[in-house]
Amino acid sequence: MKKTDLLKIATVAILSSGLMVGCASDTKEEPAPATEVKQECPSAAAKNAIYSAKIKLARAEKLGYAWRDTGKMIKDAEKAAAACDNDKAISLANQAAKQADDAIAQYNAEQERYAQTHGSVEGAAQTTDSEYTVVNGDNLWDISAKDEVYGNPYQWPLIYKANSDQIKDADLIYPGQVFSVPSASSAEMDAAIQHAKTRGAWSIGDVEQSDQDYLAQ
Repeated sequence: MKKTDLLKIATVAILSSGLMVGCASDTKEEPAPATEVKQECPSAAAKNAIYSAKIKLARAEKLGYAWRDTGKMIKDAEKAAAACDNDKAISLANQAAKQADDAIAQYNAEQERYAQTHGSVEGAAQTTDSEYTVVNGDNLWDISAKDEVYGNPYQWPLIYKANSDQIKDADLIYPGQVFSVPSASSAEMDAAIQHAKTRGAWSIGDVEQSDQDYLAQ
């Protein structure tokens, strides 16, 4: 066979091989369809966080120290969980749980301080009356918190009620006023604390309806 014929055969073989490779490279496989992962709604983590927050809130409520917005925060967490926003639900539930923990810690701290100051236990009555003279910067909350008064800021309504003849607005008192700090039964203390915690919005110069309702008890 002539040399030129061999060259022709080799050239045809190379061209054919290139075409085959080209065809092979042009053939693309279709990607496998992605498997859809369904999100658990609500997730177990969200359910557990909300449940834990509810348990802690119940404890704080039993002590009478629950914060007013903790319950609302838990409801918002439940709404987020129902809408499959698990991250938001967990975040809100954890915030609510922390608030409840803080409320319980506050209760324990105040009970310990009261016991140390008065040598008594929770629910015991204060049996002696005393007086307190208002100084500049005072308010009923701070006065009630003083160790020589009640050692508990939430008992300020007792002072308010005992001196309602000279306290027109519970949020507005004046230096030089002399307040009676009354003795109180455990029931009276409980009623005062309950009012302090559920009083609602207030403004200086206005007499709140909730305060008037408390005085009428």
